[in-house]
Amino acid sequence: MPIQFSLGLWLSAWLFQQVSAVPGGEWNWSVLKPHPQHSTFDSEPSGTWKNKHPAHYLRLDCMDIYHQGFNTSGVYQIYPSRPFLPLNVYCDMENDGGGWTVFQTRKDGSVDFYRGWADYKQGFGTADGEYWLGLENIHSLTARRRYELRIDLEDFENKTVYAKYKEFALSPTAINAEENGYRLQVQGFLDGGAGDSLAYHNGLKFSTFDKNHQGPFNCAQNNSGAFWYKSCHTANLNGLYLKGSHPSYANGVHWATWTGYYYSLKATAMKMRPVFWPFPR
Repeated sequence: MPIQFSLGLWLSAWLFQQVSAVPGGEWNWSVLKPHPQHSTFDSEPSGTWKNKHPAHYLRLDCMDIYHQGFNTSGVYQIYPSRPFLPLNVYCDMENDGGGWTVFQTRKDGSVDFYRGWADYKQGFGTADGEYWLGLENIHSLTARRRYELRIDLEDFENKTVYAKYKEFALSPTAINAEENGYRLQVQGFLDGGAGDSLAYHNGLKFSTFDKNHQGPFNCAQNNSGAFWYKSCHTANLNGLYLKGSHPSYANGVHWATWTGYYYSLKATAMKMRPVFWPFPR
């Protein structure tokens, strides 16, 4: 019995050590890798992290990390499914007051975004590059707190604009979010020069080429992307990375109210932040 008890304590301590959060500037990027079971992102720290917060596993999102004194943008671990399933995300700690959890990034075309339902549900890519956080993870966050949304856009002439929405959620009250199609809820538009290309998609279910929620016409397949399509879109931020002007119609990384349907953007970032803080646990 004493041997079994000691072994149990040792295993508990080992598990606790494995989920310690490490800020993006102090780990070895070569060991950042997809989790084989959950398609999230695990890290193995190299070196030590000074002043580690004892309640790090209570970090639901980047705003929690920001209010623990971390104000440098980079990759951090959050715990949307607390406490022992860490998820690596890029935190924007400087733009527009900081505390933004980035759930989509396009910047160089290095990651293929023309993927099926399973990938978009679970997430793909790496948090220090191009990635999609996963519909289930995004839903898990918006089911716990009220969030606002910011979308940053950049073209190949280095011009930047943004669109901001006061309310953002994916099926926050659904019994089964996946069966509900991770339905988009977004409202309260604030213009940062991009125009409002997302209001058209409000209330719609997410679609991929292999799981179409738009009836007989498959917008995801036709527009080479995955999004909350209607018939079909005014925003296609998960479309093909076509590097600026292109002759094909509506299948690039588009935000129609800014650059139309024949110009694929250089960079995008979709990010969320709690509407108020502190929050109930």
